[in-house]
Amino acid sequence: MEVAEAIDYRRALRALDTRVIEDNKVNALVEAARLSASCFNNQPWRFVFCTSPESVNVLRTALPKGNAWATRAPMIVVVSAAEKDDCQLGERRDYFLFDCGLSVGQMLLRATELGFVAHPIAGYDSVKVRAALGIPEEYVVITLIICGYHGQDDSLLSDKQKAVEAVRPERKPIPDNIYRDSWNRPFE
Repeated sequence: MEVAEAIDYRRALRALDTRVIEDNKVNALVEAARLSASCFNNQPWRFVFCTSPESVNVLRTALPKGNAWATRAPMIVVVSAAEKDDCQLGERRDYFLFDCGLSVGQMLLRATELGFVAHPIAGYDSVKVRAALGIPEEYVVITLIICGYHGQDDSLLSDKQKAVEAVRPERKPIPDNIYRDSWNRPFE
């Protein structure tokens, strides 16, 4: 799959199969994340790949009802970082979140290429996640990436989630948030 194809094909699908993701594919995600660009090559990210039933079950207890669909995932990746581990350049240009986003983006595309879903979520109890995995207090738990093969059973999805599953959500028109040469000149 070409990169452009992976970008076009990638979706944050929720109907997951419980089939285990093979070790070679997990390792491919690790490598995709590891090779990501970062400010001065600081590599501020800390990923915990939860693949054992025990660690995944612990993380499931941190999920709210709206993310019940994620309980089918055979793997959950916890992404965290500390501000001190990356560039701090003034004017609130603290790169740790940006650099983690770059790394996660590469992982999402690699997962798409390998034929499974990697869906980052914001809905979870970060205090439970931190305690369960022993994440130090100075690290921000940024996201959980719910990973699994796309499945057909949508019984854990709300009606709204089922509708989003069926059709790719619309994107904002380019002139709404992309500009050329100046903030005042929309890209057309």
